[in-house]
Formats: sequence, C-alpha cells, structure tokens
Amino acid sequence: MNPAQKIESASTQQFIEIESIENGVVKLKGGGLRKILLVSGMNFDLKSEEEQGIIIYAFQGFLNSLDFSAQIFIHSRKININSYLQKLKGREDQEPNELLKSQISEYQSFIKSFVSENAIMEKTFFLVIPYDPIQMPKAGANITDAIKGLLGVKKTANTEEKNTEERIEQLEQRVDQVNGGLNQIGLRAVPINDTELIELFYNLYNPESVERKGLGIAQK
Repeated sequence: MNPAQKIESASTQQFIEIESIENGVVKLKGGGLRKILLVSGMNFDLKSEEEQGIIIYAFQGFLNSLDFSAQIFIHSRKININSYLQKLKGREDQEPNELLKSQISEYQSFIKSFVSENAIMEKTFFLVIPYDPIQMPKAGANITDAIKGLLGVKKTANTEEKNTEERIEQLEQRVDQVNGGLNQIGLRAVPINDTELIELFYNLYNPESVERKGLGIAQK
C-alpha cells in the first residue's frame, strides 16, 4: 500500500464508529454495543383484514414493551448471480444432449441480458439492538480522577473485561426479549455472525458495488 492509499484508508476509518466485531457483537468506539438481527419477512397484503388487525395490535404491544430504542432498517442490494451462471455453465458442459445443451446456452444468454438491463434487487430486514453504558456524573469526579492520575491508578484489564462481559450479558437479554416479542407476531429473528456482519457493513459502505460473494445472509 502506497502512502496515498494509507492516508485515504486512515481518513476513511475516522468516519467509521466501529471499533471491532467479535462473537456477533459490534463494539463501537464510544463503548456502545450492537447486535444485529436478521428478521424474516411477511406478506402483509395477503392477510385478511382481521389478521392484519391482530398483527398490528401485537406489533404495537411489542414496541410498547421495549424500554430501550431499537433501529429497524431495510437493506436493498443487487444480487450477485455469478455463482448461478457458473452452475449453468457446468450443466451445459456436462450435458450430452445437443438440444438441451443449446437450450441451456440460450437460457444463460437470456439471464445475462436481462440482468444487464434490469438490476435484480433483494430486500433484507434487520433489527439493531443497542446497549450503551450509562455514564453517571458524580460530585468531585474531576478531583478524584486527578488524584488517580497523579497516583498512577488506572482501570485494570480484568475490570474492563468484566465490565464488557456484563454489558454483553445485558445486550443478550435485550435480544431474547426482542426475539420473544417477534415470535408472537409470527416473525423469526436470527443474529448474524461476524462474517455476515463484515459483509453487511462492506455493502453499506460500498452501495454501488456488487457483493464480493454470496454469503447467504437472507437464507438463514
């Protein structure tokens, strides 16, 4: 990486609030934690009027039961069909029947032409569960901090690790609460893992690019 690329990479990272991704938990630079759930979709329009009313009432009750904020977002992304085309090519090469071989080839050409003219988009539904540590100001905090600084007293690694574990436990409790509420509505929520989180953020920060590979987030 040349100096110009290093500078560009460093300046880009300044705008990204993510410190690390570990065990399905997104750790932010400010100390906050996030868990991202993939939520199944529902064809609401196919439900009867009575069913729609029940779902709306249940969803309203679910939202009112939360004592913390949550973010719902829909991610639309262009589907990468390269692997599908490769499978078709493999079928074509292995097909002994010349007529079927020709039909597979024509089908490949049709798919390529259709995709070049019409972007095939896939919508995925996510729910972000947050946990942010509360900083409670105390009287004389500045004096205390100054004394600790002079004496060289610092938070130990064990203390910080214990605090992080407690925060993650609180976050997981919120995830369980959300899962229970969504199940009552008929929706299924699955936490996405580290690899899928990286893919998701890559696509969010690079909306114009086609996915590097299909990790099947939406097929969970």
